[in-house]
Amino acid sequence: MKTPAPYAVTESVSRGRQHAEPPPHERGEFQRDRDRIIHSTAFRRLEYKTQVFINHEGDHFRTRLTHSLEVAQLSRSIARALGLNEELVEAIALAHDLGHTPFGHSGQDELNACMEAFGGFEHNFQSLRIVDVLEERYPAFDGLNLMFETREGILKHCSPDNIHALGELGRRFIEGRQPSLEAQVVNLTDEMAYSNHDVDDGLRSELLSLEQLDTVAIFAQCRREAEACWPGLAGRRLVHETVRRMINALALDLITQARANITQSGVETPDDVRAAPALAEYSGEMRPKLRELKAFLFKNLYRHERVLRMTNQAQRIIADLFAAYMGDLDALPPQHRARAQSNPDDIKARAIADYIAGMTDRYAVKEHRRLYGKSEANAAL
Repeated sequence: MKTPAPYAVTESVSRGRQHAEPPPHERGEFQRDRDRIIHSTAFRRLEYKTQVFINHEGDHFRTRLTHSLEVAQLSRSIARALGLNEELVEAIALAHDLGHTPFGHSGQDELNACMEAFGGFEHNFQSLRIVDVLEERYPAFDGLNLMFETREGILKHCSPDNIHALGELGRRFIEGRQPSLEAQVVNLTDEMAYSNHDVDDGLRSELLSLEQLDTVAIFAQCRREAEACWPGLAGRRLVHETVRRMINALALDLITQARANITQSGVETPDDVRAAPALAEYSGEMRPKLRELKAFLFKNLYRHERVLRMTNQAQRIIADLFAAYMGDLDALPPQHRARAQSNPDDIKARAIADYIAGMTDRYAVKEHRRLYGKSEANAAL
């Protein structure tokens, strides 16, 4: 590993763990974080959670797990180029989607609607809740007891209602400060990964066509480059080469712009980074290209009739499950029932939201069929 830059997070400047522990043997503290995340129950469940397409729609579409791995790979590459802490960016990347509900963003939106009277639901906050409270693996503490900087990176944004409950971790939102550069990089590589890989999955599903995507500047440019370099290239090889070039263009632009921002800002420590404006960003030339790509995907993929049909069914399943558990706690497994029974309504609802958010797509469908029988909502999922 390269010698870290002075503005990178290191163990010597870390704010440490909530619960003191002996130092790890033969590995660093952020490696320990990464390992704890990988071995967590929530991480394994990501294999069966939707990215865009429901898990059973095809073996080759991205899931939350493969997406998280792709974000980790991109983040490490960019972190190395910038002299940042590679183990920290990997830990943040692997944990950033732990709190996602089944059925992707549609499941999150519906669970948030169900929880409106009880504090709402945010998948970012839920990811932090999982690593701080819900994982039960160690005798000395709840959660995974991760380093402050890993937890800081997981919490990309937070509602005002939750900020004050987070203490030091929530202070930066009140003060308008930035997280570490490592966290900033993961935030952008998350966007980089899903924007490009949703293009790939959209083409594989045949919901998108090359002709449609040729109206998007960055795709058209990278396709022309691929065809110029490899005359006659077609099919999946052309798609892969085009997407590869798009990712490469975004990654190099981010590295170049971040280096320029770091130099101009004069930051010398991680605390300097927190006090400065966001330093990890795309260039003024690249930002509109990425916005155009995201707008195209929203209109043509995420709002496609087939995806919306799945979205509507998924939201009905989430709403039905929440209503069933709120109306009959005996429908919950014993562990979750015990948490819900001994608390007022807001904590009862939170325990139910924790249970639903932890479900995989297929388990949510299975539970819905157990409670409601075969129905229009779950028949096609």
